[in-house]
Amino acid sequence: MHQTRWFGAPAAPGNLRNNAMLLPWAQEGGKETLVVQHQGTGKPWLTLQSIAAVPLQKPFAAGYQVTRTVTPIEQAVKGRYTRGDVLRVTLEVNASADMTWVVVSDPVPGGATILGTGLGRDSAIASSGEKRAGWAWPAFEERGFEAFRSYYEYVPKGTIKLEYTLRLNNVGEFALPPTRVEAMYAPEMFGEIPNAKLKVEAAK
Repeated sequence: MHQTRWFGAPAAPGNLRNNAMLLPWAQEGGKETLVVQHQGTGKPWLTLQSIAAVPLQKPFAAGYQVTRTVTPIEQAVKGRYTRGDVLRVTLEVNASADMTWVVVSDPVPGGATILGTGLGRDSAIASSGEKRAGWAWPAFEERGFEAFRSYYEYVPKGTIKLEYTLRLNNVGEFALPPTRVEAMYAPEMFGEIPNAKLKVEAAK
């Protein structure tokens, strides 16, 4: 039996916060019944949300649709990715409603360098053709080691497009997590697309 309280009361054991609670899934193949009872005055409401770590097999849209296109800018061997190749990634986001503080997150393969930071061994020429479209402009961009992230203070309903450039530095086969768009203060508004494995070969 699990209990929780409302309106700033101390959190009960197992609670995420004052009025949220994590309940375990039923055993595989089994079924369980959830019974909710309210004691006291007032008329609270209940929201149920299922959380499960399952691989994303196809694009999912819940307020945002996102597409991802990769175009070689410098490619040693046509049709194959090799170390040293430079790629242009285009992300197109279609928003179903106006929303504040939206983040677009796109993973990059291990060891790859996102160009445009201005640091050593960067290439201003390779990243000079990056384009943007739509009625939104990023408040901040994060060009990290594991992902490119663009934060928008306001994204209106409609389509926005953004691009970034990266250089492949490591040889190997890389499994990438999904590309994701999310309203930071309304996480139920999001969109995801799966990414195929990326194989990078040694230059010959």
